Amino acid sequence: MCFQWLVDNRLIVIAVVIVVWWLIAHSRFHSRIPGPRLYAISRWRLAYDDLRGTRTQTIQRLHQRYGPVVRVGPRELSFNSLAARRTIYGAGSGFERTSFYRMFDVYGHQNLFTFATPKEHSDRKKLLSHAYSKSNIIKRSTSAIQQKTWEFMQMIDKEPKLASEIFTSLHYYSLDNITHFLYGSSGATSALIGDESDRALLTDVLDPARRKLAWHAVHFPRYTKWLLSQSGWVEKAVNSMGLMPQRKPTVYTGIRQHALKSWMQFSSSSDEEKVASKTSTIAGYLWESQSSRKERRLSGLGMASEVADHLLAGVDTTADTLMFLVWALSLPENAEFQERLIKEVANIPVAMLDSNGIPIAEATDKLPFLDAVIKETLRLYSPLPASEPRSLPIACVIDGYQVAASEVVSMSPYTLHRNPKVFPDPLVFNPNRWLEESDNLVEMKKWFWAFSSGARMCIGIHLAMAEMTILTAALYQKYATKVPWDLEHTSPGITSRFEVFYDESKRAMEEHLCHIRFQSLT
Repeated sequence: MCFQWLVDNRLIVIAVVIVVWWLIAHSRFHSRIPGPRLYAISRWRLAYDDLRGTRTQTIQRLHQRYGPVVRVGPRELSFNSLAARRTIYGAGSGFERTSFYRMFDVYGHQNLFTFATPKEHSDRKKLLSHAYSKSNIIKRSTSAIQQKTWEFMQMIDKEPKLASEIFTSLHYYSLDNITHFLYGSSGATSALIGDESDRALLTDVLDPARRKLAWHAVHFPRYTKWLLSQSGWVEKAVNSMGLMPQRKPTVYTGIRQHALKSWMQFSSSSDEEKVASKTSTIAGYLWESQSSRKERRLSGLGMASEVADHLLAGVDTTADTLMFLVWALSLPENAEFQERLIKEVANIPVAMLDSNGIPIAEATDKLPFLDAVIKETLRLYSPLPASEPRSLPIACVIDGYQVAASEVVSMSPYTLHRNPKVFPDPLVFNPNRWLEESDNLVEMKKWFWAFSSGARMCIGIHLAMAEMTILTAALYQKYATKVPWDLEHTSPGITSRFEVFYDESKRAMEEHLCHIRFQSLT
């Protein structure tokens, strides 16, 4: 009877044999690189972690179990070693960004962030690198940052309830800073001083559905692009069936519209006005560089896309880091660190303050404990903690492992920064670890990866550091901060792609919300 059943169902039997053979062969092929077999067999296993918002934490646990290299997909590997970092992300490595980054194109144009090849990226970066240099930031931009810092301090006095919810208020701060830096006063937002339309730009950023949209954009890019292009009755039907990942306006829609409007205003200004802004704004700087080129000039929309991408990149990153910094210092277990910082910034000479009493960049850039606090915040609460995928069109060797051509390889700051051999008690916020002169400090600096590395290192690092150091110094010159007693065990959470990141040592988490009490020191 058994034989007869096999004959009657021979097609099913053949199919099962083929699948089993393929799975065994596939597992053997990938057995050279450690990792769970289910991840090696199907990319949808990791996609399921993406859907649950647990990808980065899951990969970290896999590294803890399997070591510095783990197979997380049939064509995807995760690494966690300095040797791998140098090979993949070092200058001249040849590794390209994957198609994953195309979800960050703006107005249908690629930009510095989304270019795949090192050549494309290098050509574009040459146009902008001087504008983002430390010397240029200090010379041209810090007076505007000091003004925005003063406006934030005024908000604490005039709108204490709003200011004390620092996820929102610090987003206003970073939004006003980056728009002024990119477009000048004509395109700058005024969220800090109460412009409701500018404050409303953050509405779509706060929608938790953005994680679902990001998941669809990565795993079903064409379907998602089609969905978002629909209007009229088709859009209504899609919404009624619950198929739209995020209802319109989707994430960053308002900010993209503001960026395009600001660019159009800049484009319509006189040549004299453009020339006047070429040393003080990115829009002017980019326009000037294009006007002097004879070949491969960017279109107007291409330049608009480039500047808009800098706007999108410059809002969440700075705001989220500052939020975690203030929150961490406000916890009762970290009171000693706040007291030490207050003492340090109190010693800034009066000559190093502007007319509003805000410290200037030349002063805040030289405060060792403030620098340690920022480093520790970036280590433990990196604003972009997830994987940075790359691929190489030819086969190669990474950290002793053979990697096939075009396989996706990646590392993440989250995993690098939680290595207990490099960072003892990695989940503990401890700025002092950056002040101890030892061999371990040298090793920590090697593993610190908050701004990436190599040619793709964050171009806005000096602007971000100026925004963070000036505001933090000014804030703790005037205020002490505390977490409300009933929220001492609740961590704020930030959205990054399809995950929410928070302090995992706390019992609870609130996404996009962080309440702080400001107490005047005078």
